[in-house]
Amino acid sequence: METTSYWVDSSSRPRFSKLDRNLKIDVVVIGAGITGITAAYLIKKAGRKVALIDRERGGGVDSSYTTAHLTAVTDLRFHELVRYFGRDHTKAVWDAGSAAIDEIYRNVQQENIQCEFKWVSGFLHAPLTGPQEDEIKSLKKDAKIAAELGVNVDFIDSIPLVKRTGIEFRHQAKFHPLKYLAALIKQIPGDGSHVFENTAAEEVTDKPLSVKCGPYTISCDYLVLATHNPLMGKTNLVSATLFQTKLALYSTYVVGAKIPRETAPEASFWDTADPYHYLRIDRHRDFDYAIFGGEDHKTGQAKDTEKLYAQLDRRLLKLIPKAKMDHHWSGQVIETNDGLPLIGETSERQFAATGFSGNGMTFGTLGAMMARDAIVGTKNPWKELFDVHRKKLRGGTWDYLQENVDYPYYMVRDRIARVEKESDHELKRGEGRIVRHDGKKVAAYRDGDGKVTRCSPVCTHMGCIVHWNTAEKTWDCPCHGSRFKPTGEVMSGPAEKPLEPIEPGK
Repeated sequence: METTSYWVDSSSRPRFSKLDRNLKIDVVVIGAGITGITAAYLIKKAGRKVALIDRERGGGVDSSYTTAHLTAVTDLRFHELVRYFGRDHTKAVWDAGSAAIDEIYRNVQQENIQCEFKWVSGFLHAPLTGPQEDEIKSLKKDAKIAAELGVNVDFIDSIPLVKRTGIEFRHQAKFHPLKYLAALIKQIPGDGSHVFENTAAEEVTDKPLSVKCGPYTISCDYLVLATHNPLMGKTNLVSATLFQTKLALYSTYVVGAKIPRETAPEASFWDTADPYHYLRIDRHRDFDYAIFGGEDHKTGQAKDTEKLYAQLDRRLLKLIPKAKMDHHWSGQVIETNDGLPLIGETSERQFAATGFSGNGMTFGTLGAMMARDAIVGTKNPWKELFDVHRKKLRGGTWDYLQENVDYPYYMVRDRIARVEKESDHELKRGEGRIVRHDGKKVAAYRDGDGKVTRCSPVCTHMGCIVHWNTAEKTWDCPCHGSRFKPTGEVMSGPAEKPLEPIEPGK
């Protein structure tokens, strides 16, 4: 039985040298996992010179031992999010996760990264064992709230494979994390930017801002802490200690197994148990592969971890009797005191991102995007939502769409529209869907004569994404109720302008 992760065993990573000189740079990023590598990549693309350092190898520790679900579905369920934070904040959390997944997809496309990226459904379902009647009501409530907020969901009486009641969240994703990060990190060195491995950050000083690494020092204008559990950096001890009280570290356990082909749909699954179980299924040429995890506990508070692996083995075999386990590994997740990640400046010119719970790949990418925005001075719509110094988010006090109407279009509008078909060539006559066209997401409709009309999917009222109404053959806004004809003209307000046309139909 292999005790390294499946990702480590099925990929190779480039190597980089150790820091061997003093250096002056625009930005230092400490930690070369999903957050750090993505941040360094985006910061360099934004025109800054960056140095990415890690005490070990690029690819990180926790990023190498993930299960690599890419989802906007958080550990906090929709009815919990709305109860704790209100509808606007709940919508913002979903949009943030969706934008992060789209950022990964854009990087994959732009850099031609072969990392097995695939759009798949994510299934949230009742616990694998025991009665589920009490859970059905809350799952229906989740599905109703999600649909009202514009999320592409269906309530399902029997989820494939697990045969439990649940919700299908369409257009989630998965990928091979180390193949992705190995390709991305290669784009960082050059033009004044650097990657240094086996380079530990031993001390951070404030005036001037610098990072001491053994006998050498990197001076910089800005610092990004991307170390999963953040370093103190230049924050004083009292502030750093207070920050740590907001975090709780949990260990989680994973088994990997070969299974017969097409035993289950290629998808991601999570149940509603506490602690919950999670599963992803990948297709391979001669077999499928199942990655199944759970049995979480506070780090350091389990005496017999082998027993936890055995429990996972038994659960997976009950679900898939022909599973042949070949990997056991563990990872660590960090929970916050309110269930949302902590992303932002912990002190002036020092940015940190942590507390991703079960969404490390998604929120790690989001943290990198927000770090880039902070450094270049771009207003980010999720800055207050995930602020590391937040006290309490109160529902009903923040108009998310209104507050962020001027945020760059590529981030909060058409980029978070979920593609339902890859091309309008797939549309049937009389059908409308969000599709990809010339690299953009459009609301496309094919009429009875075969003519296609393409419009922006962004409602002209306040920027929500319209959905296709199959029964009425209209584009409907889930946020405030505007309706548009299949070709984009306004049918009913509050929108006053038609959907923006993309190009004449062909």
